[in-house]
Amino acid sequence: MFKRILIANRGEIALRVIRTAREMGVECVAVYSDVDDCALHTRMAHVAVPLHGVTPAESYLDMDKILKAAAETGAEAIHPGYGFLSENAEFARRVKAAGLAWIGPPAEAITVMGDKIESRRAMAKANVPCVPGLTDPVDDVAAAVKDAEGIGYPIAIKAAAGGGGKGIRIVRDPSEMESAFRQASGEAVSAFGDGRLYLERYIDNPRHVEIQVMCDSHGNRVHLFERECSIQRRHQKLVEEAPCCVLTDQMRQDMGEVALRAAEHVNYEGAGTVEFLWEKGEFFFLEMNTRLQVEHPVTEMITGVDLVREQLLVAAGEKLSITQDELKIHGHAIEVRINAEDATQGYLPSVGILHNLRAPGGPWVRLDTAMYRHMEVGLTYDPMLGKLIVWGPDRISAIERMKRAIAEMNVGGVRTSMPAALTVLEHPRFVSGDIDTHFLESLTIEPPKEHDILVAAACAIYRHNKAKRSAMDPEASSREEWKERGRRERSGYARRLMERGGQV
Repeated sequence: MFKRILIANRGEIALRVIRTAREMGVECVAVYSDVDDCALHTRMAHVAVPLHGVTPAESYLDMDKILKAAAETGAEAIHPGYGFLSENAEFARRVKAAGLAWIGPPAEAITVMGDKIESRRAMAKANVPCVPGLTDPVDDVAAAVKDAEGIGYPIAIKAAAGGGGKGIRIVRDPSEMESAFRQASGEAVSAFGDGRLYLERYIDNPRHVEIQVMCDSHGNRVHLFERECSIQRRHQKLVEEAPCCVLTDQMRQDMGEVALRAAEHVNYEGAGTVEFLWEKGEFFFLEMNTRLQVEHPVTEMITGVDLVREQLLVAAGEKLSITQDELKIHGHAIEVRINAEDATQGYLPSVGILHNLRAPGGPWVRLDTAMYRHMEVGLTYDPMLGKLIVWGPDRISAIERMKRAIAEMNVGGVRTSMPAALTVLEHPRFVSGDIDTHFLESLTIEPPKEHDILVAAACAIYRHNKAKRSAMDPEASSREEWKERGRRERSGYARRLMERGGQV
């Protein structure tokens, strides 16, 4: 096993990796931007290295800076978390070329699965059922109209290099094709630098069901059952659960076997997720995410498997610690993402300073977050502040436990997506399991009550007065005190590591 790894990420996923690594006796190197100079992941790591810069391009996406930090701190491997460089094949190759272990799948698998057209071709060869559509890019509008007639409307135009819902347009009539094609191509070029498009049939009311897989370099492969991720808006998930309440045991087995076949075809290693669209008992391959997923905790809760631990074992050349026969589903788990967004205003980003925090407790409640009091929430990075996860012996008890946990949770200073999640959990259709990928967008999230508005106004006044006091006496700023405390803690970790003979 490694002695020290570098985590090329921030926020709650960096903390998540650090916690498991510490339990395994592995030291951790954190990296951070100027915005994150007092972030929690810099305190919990053994060593924290500044990347400098503010934007992702200047910090967490700068391969040279991250590789330099790994070399200077003696890290033996790099864990990319999710987002940023986690699905960048070039970075995976550079990590290996630098003599480091890459805690992720082979670069070749990332390349194939990261391109929607290449992945469809590969899955067709592996006899994995795909949504009816093209396996070659379409060149122009006229060709698209002709191909769409053979596929059948409605049609989804998709970017070959796409992700996160970008470069996608839905066409229900040939007259809409020209405008949709042009918009999708332009968005694809802007977002990915790649304007290639392909067509597939648009499934109107599917469920989004994904299978967690884990593979090692010794030929061992397991699936850890499914996650239901249909509660989403603009292809961004809000509520996830495991298992899916409509799958039969036979369907679950069939989907798991197909997911493993997909992984085997690309010689996959490590943690990955094979995503499917499910409708009326049929399922079709959507894509494969070649990294750890945000929603991985619900799988951990129903299986008792630490997925980060398995990632580290695989990257170190060891065998998986689990076999398919040993894996069983126990109970039901639900995850709610805590995003800094105002759901009553079309999920607009919410910014501010977290002046108050209260975490829920009780049995089988887990909070994965990097939030702390006085933390400034801005627009530089993803709006996700954390994830609230609960487990129950069955789905109904898990729903009730999540509702109670949300009621206890308090994030003061910004609007969050939790009211939207609560609206979902209380809806009769969700409780009955009658959901699809359009369910969340069909809901109306109620605006805040008068009491909430008064509280928000009082908080704004508090922040204004606090800012005035800080301007008059900078030394009195609690935020500056927090930063200084973080610097002291980091230097303390470094000193103790030096005393033990470690390299900093």
